[in-house]
Amino acid sequence: MGFEVTTVREFSASHQLRLYDGSMEPLHGHNWRVKVTVGSDGLDTMGVVMDFHELTGQLEKIVARFHNGHLNAVTPFDAINPSAENVALHVGRTLTLKAGIRLVSVEVWETADNSAVWRNTSGRGSVVSEL
Repeated sequence: MGFEVTTVREFSASHQLRLYDGSMEPLHGHNWRVKVTVGSDGLDTMGVVMDFHELTGQLEKIVARFHNGHLNAVTPFDAINPSAENVALHVGRTLTLKAGIRLVSVEVWETADNSAVWRNTSGRGSVVSEL
């Protein structure tokens, strides 16, 4: 892959993980940070991988659904654990990219010191959500 571009957005939300024994961890919140990286082998006619405004707009639309809310009450996290890993997977599978642009990775921080990364190993653009 020749070129990559990245955008980062933040949102605040609470969540409760469903634990291995079926119980719920205590309700708590985070100032989440989401970093999306996309890439392509070459540049388009404008000389970019993709317009930053388009990538930023898509990411903002995805995380706006979560901002100042409780992740467990929002699809798909009403059915699956709202872990940083699942947030990264959901963001990656929700993005819509043009032909020739590949999703490289989505990194999600719950805190300044703790993050989870989902890497798109398929080599394709965004993929149909299984969540």
